[in-house]
Amino acid sequence: MSGNHDHGHDGHSHAGAHAHDANKSRVLIAAILTAGFMVAEAIGGVLTGSLALLADAGHMLTDSVSLVLAWYAFHLATRAATARMTYGFDRVKTLVAYTNGLTVFVIALWIVYEAWQRLNEPSPVLGGPMLVVALIGLAVNIAAFFVLHGGDRESLNMRGAILHVVGDLLGSVAALVAALVILMTGWYTIDPILSVLIALILFRSAWSLVREAGHLLLEGVPASLDRDGIARDIAAHVAGVREIHHMHVWSLDGAKNMATLHACLDEGTDAHATVSAIKQRLAGSHGISHATVEPEYGHCADDHHEHDGHEHHHGRTAAR
Repeated sequence: MSGNHDHGHDGHSHAGAHAHDANKSRVLIAAILTAGFMVAEAIGGVLTGSLALLADAGHMLTDSVSLVLAWYAFHLATRAATARMTYGFDRVKTLVAYTNGLTVFVIALWIVYEAWQRLNEPSPVLGGPMLVVALIGLAVNIAAFFVLHGGDRESLNMRGAILHVVGDLLGSVAALVAALVILMTGWYTIDPILSVLIALILFRSAWSLVREAGHLLLEGVPASLDRDGIARDIAAHVAGVREIHHMHVWSLDGAKNMATLHACLDEGTDAHATVSAIKQRLAGSHGISHATVEPEYGHCADDHHEHDGHEHHHGRTAAR
């Protein structure tokens, strides 16, 4: 069996490391901005009697923790692989993205619950101070959003961080609109109505993130790749390959794609040269940076497992 030794260009490696460090710094800045204003908003909520501000402060507390976890995931990903963690720590970013999506679900449910409480028991709020705090919060969240928006949006971890900040941004907009309506009309019901609207938006975004991160954690084929199409492409373009089977394609974090496969070769084919050609095709045409290729002549080495009930299907392209 031949493993893949990454022989990437130094320029690509340096560019990837630079992008990773930039993402890490952006998440840390956003975490500091969010945590700092969370304290200010909580104080403002107590002083104005605004449950909306207190609720948003609680939301930002959760987001601050999530952003710190996202930063730590980027930090862990720089650690080298170990004898126990042979793939390194890149998948921590996917796990954190999945967790972030789940926490957004919980936050949205809490918002709906709080909105129901406020509809049943509306309470007076100091609209003027609430408006000031909401404006400051809006400015802080816009700043945090633009800090993160300039990062790598291919990263699920970064997308999870952006999702939290967008939730805070929407919360600030809702608090701002609610403060204006309360000042002009005294209609307190606007606050829970806008809160439910925000919760619906958060539900939709969180579902998308959890579904994609969960797919990666289950080692599903990335949405951008077609496993059977890749197998057909290799058989068609790499000389000496009769068929590809037992092919598995997955991704650690949505960006680093990997594959294992069996390549059935024509008799007399140079196995080393063909395996090298397959890996070059996978990397150059399909964005699969790490591949393990098992060359075969004649029968598959795994055929002896069939009597155990682990049947291996040999199609012309790939096996599930």
